[in-house]
Amino acid sequence: MKNTNFGYQNVPEDEKARRVAGVFDSVASRYDLMNDLMSAGLHRLWKRFAVAQSFVRPGARVLDVAGGTGDLARLFARRVGTKGEVILTDVNATMLATGRDRLLDEGWMIPVVRCDGERLPFPSDRFDCVCVGFGLRNMTRKESALAEMRRVLRPGGRLLVLEFSRVWRQLAPLYDAYSFQVLPRLGRLVANNAESYRYLAESIRVHPGQDELKRMMEEAGLERVDYFNLAAGVVALHRGCKL
Repeated sequence: MKNTNFGYQNVPEDEKARRVAGVFDSVASRYDLMNDLMSAGLHRLWKRFAVAQSFVRPGARVLDVAGGTGDLARLFARRVGTKGEVILTDVNATMLATGRDRLLDEGWMIPVVRCDGERLPFPSDRFDCVCVGFGLRNMTRKESALAEMRRVLRPGGRLLVLEFSRVWRQLAPLYDAYSFQVLPRLGRLVANNAESYRYLAESIRVHPGQDELKRMMEEAGLERVDYFNLAAGVVALHRGCKL
């Protein structure tokens, strides 16, 4: 069995999946609150920007991969309207249940499917847009996940990858201090879990940077791949097409 990274640790591939599941099981109830605190609410603007760059229209079909508590699914549902379709997926049952309940409480009847982003249970050429927001970083075989997301796109469809990336070099010392000093303490105070947010900081550092992820998307068969740096590169939105 091959090894992969879990933050800065080198672990067997099947062990990473179990550890990632443990992280999200432990933070699901405070996930949205922590996102607001960690990003000062900016994550909501990043997600709105991603949806705007999808260019989906009313009636479109959208797949939200690793969608967690449903922020992106809700925004897409507003955009595609009653004649469109949005499916929310996540491999983690606790996160998916939290997202489902939250959407239902807000009046959104969005189908949810528990599935692995590396093995999507959908037919090829089905969706106008596939989006993964802050989820690719946690997947074990990123190349397989990108290939699967391309497979289920229809010709002319777009894949969007919203993910933490490489901050501008001038800001790196300040960003490192925030990531490794402030985030774990915030996680301990708010979610009673410092280790999960230490993993978050580490996982960002071992995730492919902007240009490397662009290359990986192209190698997965996507074309016209470009990206947008957000918040000085703290986050990047990659976009590619299936032609």
